[in-house]
Amino acid sequence: MSKQKIISYTFTDNMNEINFFVNKTNFHAFNRLINQESTFSFLYGPKKSGKSFLSNIWKNKYNAIKLSNNFEELIKKKDNILIDDLYFFDQEIIFHLVNYCILNNLRILITSPYKINDINFKFNDLPSRLKTFSFLEINKPDDEMLLTILTKLLVDKQFIVNSNDIFEYILRRVDRSYKGIYDIVNKLDILSLEKKRQLTIPLIKEIL
Repeated sequence: MSKQKIISYTFTDNMNEINFFVNKTNFHAFNRLINQESTFSFLYGPKKSGKSFLSNIWKNKYNAIKLSNNFEELIKKKDNILIDDLYFFDQEIIFHLVNYCILNNLRILITSPYKINDINFKFNDLPSRLKTFSFLEINKPDDEMLLTILTKLLVDKQFIVNSNDIFEYILRRVDRSYKGIYDIVNKLDILSLEKKRQLTIPLIKEIL
């Protein structure tokens, strides 16, 4: 990985378009969901890749209701519907909600960590319904995305980073996945608190 200059980022926790970092790994999904107004959308990508963040931006833009234990409420209100992670819900309920949205000309967004062909469906009628959706993928992180996520998480944990070498050291050794970045920062946070030490390469070496 080539040496990179670390930018001083300012982050907030607001789930809006301004705070969602867009680059080539997620541009297509972001653009289709937010700018091109897909009616029936299936968003998939690795764990911790920002699916919930992006789906909440969509939810706020289209005044959608998020499925929890509120099936009857969803039916009564006739609003757009967000199902954040297909695996958390009964597939028959999802099937009926998809039909409901089709009949009432409503938008629906479903997220999943897996593409549709890799899902073990237990309700046989659901796959045929989902195949009519627009499929939007968040890809594996590139160097720019990994750096941005690492910076954001270190800011969240209130780490003070005094050298670009710290970023370089972590990114050269960590599992290059969204979850890998989250895991290493959580481990560093625990170790730093236990030992009452600042973030330094010697501290990082105790984990990586």
